[in-house]
Amino acid sequence: MTVLDVTDLTVDYPQRGRGTFRAVDRVSFSLVAGRTIALVGESGSGKSTVVRALARLVAPTGGEIRLGGARRTRGAAYRRAVQMVFQDPFASLNPAHTVGHHLRRPLLVNERARRGADVAAKVAELLRSVNLTPADDMADKRPHELSGGQRQRVAIARALAPDPEVLLADEPVSMLDVSIRLEILGLLDRLKEERGLALLYVTHDLATARHFSSEVMVMYRGEIVERGPSDEVILAPRHPYTQLLAAAAPSSGASREQARAARAARLAARARRDAERREVVAGDGCRFRPRCPFAMDACTRRPPEVRVGPGHGSRCWLGADGGGRPWP
Repeated sequence: MTVLDVTDLTVDYPQRGRGTFRAVDRVSFSLVAGRTIALVGESGSGKSTVVRALARLVAPTGGEIRLGGARRTRGAAYRRAVQMVFQDPFASLNPAHTVGHHLRRPLLVNERARRGADVAAKVAELLRSVNLTPADDMADKRPHELSGGQRQRVAIARALAPDPEVLLADEPVSMLDVSIRLEILGLLDRLKEERGLALLYVTHDLATARHFSSEVMVMYRGEIVERGPSDEVILAPRHPYTQLLAAAAPSSGASREQARAARAARLAARARRDAERREVVAGDGCRFRPRCPFAMDACTRRPPEVRVGPGHGSRCWLGADGGGRPWP
């Protein structure tokens, strides 16, 4: 069941004396209950801006966000239904308060528990759900007494307190030790299954995106340039930018052909470094063309998103010239 529909989401940021900068340009996707979609791309591609717009931490410039089929992006009901797990577990918890306080507050604000014993029982239940035991001892601790992984578990428990339908995980393991990253991702995966959550997982790690998501969306300079089943996008990418990402990730299973394409892209990027400095505005062609080894005359126009395989779309003139059909 589709929980959240995003259509043509656009976010502009004002620039002093220079008009506006388009951080997200006409992004569309749907989040389905019980499924994980990964949003990948390099730093500065606009991934976190998408998540912040869905969490209402920044105001969209255009587009629609529909929760449960209704255009509801304001009010307590939306805030309860769409919760976020932040990247930095060390900054997301107030050091002056106990773990119990961090969990009691969303329970009371969202009327998910009554005061007294009911609140204490719900706090203990949340802590056990994220494997923080014994719950009574953990509830009395303050953030400085916890490890990074434990803090992130508390942050996940806090996001679960309002009983949400959508969980937005913005690079939730990037600041944790490598040894516990898979534990946290496994926890999110289990909670998604148990609670029927629609999970948007933002990352630049293709290996975990492939392992923990059913679908991958690749973002470059504010646009979704490729999307489709995780294995198809990561192991057989069709967009030159995705090929570059896949070849740069040793654990992603990149082929020799992808590695050659990546080397060619890097050489092309170096040769065109002056062109890279020019801002490519919306409607002014393919954003990747200054770095693309396959750039051609058609790339001065914005490419369409075309179907290049079952459930697999790419925003590239190569797919269109190869007989690709309009997406979806």
